[in-house]
Amino acid sequence: MSLVARNVCLGYAKKAIITDLSVSVPVGKVTALIGPNGCGKSTLLRGCAGLLQPQSGELLLNDTPISSWPRRALALKLAHLPQKPAAPDGILVEHLVCFGRFPYQGLWKGHSAEDQAIVRWAMERTGVAAYADKPVAALSGGEQQRVWIAMAIAQQAEILILDEPTTYLDWGHQLEILELLRELNQEGLTVVMSLHDLNQAAQFSDHILAMRDGRLIGQGEPSQVITRDLLHRVFQVDARVEIQANGKPYCIAKGTAANTDLQGSV
Repeated sequence: MSLVARNVCLGYAKKAIITDLSVSVPVGKVTALIGPNGCGKSTLLRGCAGLLQPQSGELLLNDTPISSWPRRALALKLAHLPQKPAAPDGILVEHLVCFGRFPYQGLWKGHSAEDQAIVRWAMERTGVAAYADKPVAALSGGEQQRVWIAMAIAQQAEILILDEPTTYLDWGHQLEILELLRELNQEGLTVVMSLHDLNQAAQFSDHILAMRDGRLIGQGEPSQVITRDLLHRVFQVDARVEIQANGKPYCIAKGTAANTDLQGSV
């Protein structure tokens, strides 16, 4: 399963957000997108999920333009969780998670025993099984986010695309979700997600894409991307970067580059 962008430009109306970007998502890995707000992370993820057509260039899934894939067939390969999903009014948790099984159902086919088992598994893995009969709107922001992730993994696609999956979650629940995504990856799932926390991106990903102003500034293993120089270029921040015993970088911001002056700073 390959997901590739070739000289792609993406945007809205006549405004380009992503310009001439080429990248290949590593199969079987966890890839994290990092970059400042408005740099194009969400736009790129929407394009990769087939929700936004390129203005130029190509987005390819298995060497076929994503736009050429039938929606149901694409949903068997790609699952996408946007940054701010909206649930239908009054929907219950279990019913929302069931939406993840839609690609597997024919015109007259209802939920099978297998569908029900997978929905239950997804809710248990994300810690929302106890809320199955509650309205989604009655849950806290963090609980709602875990319900959405349950729906996404119930789809059982080969590639899972998530836009800031830890939004609204407290620190402990952020780690629970990232640990879950890592476990699913170890079971064969390719994960592509945007994250704001650079240390979480470094800890839980195999590959990092760093973006700024719609362009790819750097990519590679966390230790290759999370460097003092790149953080300055991408975020305009002066940071100290240390390599931990596990080989993963850990960064500590010292201040904006304008205030700390990189020259002579350690």
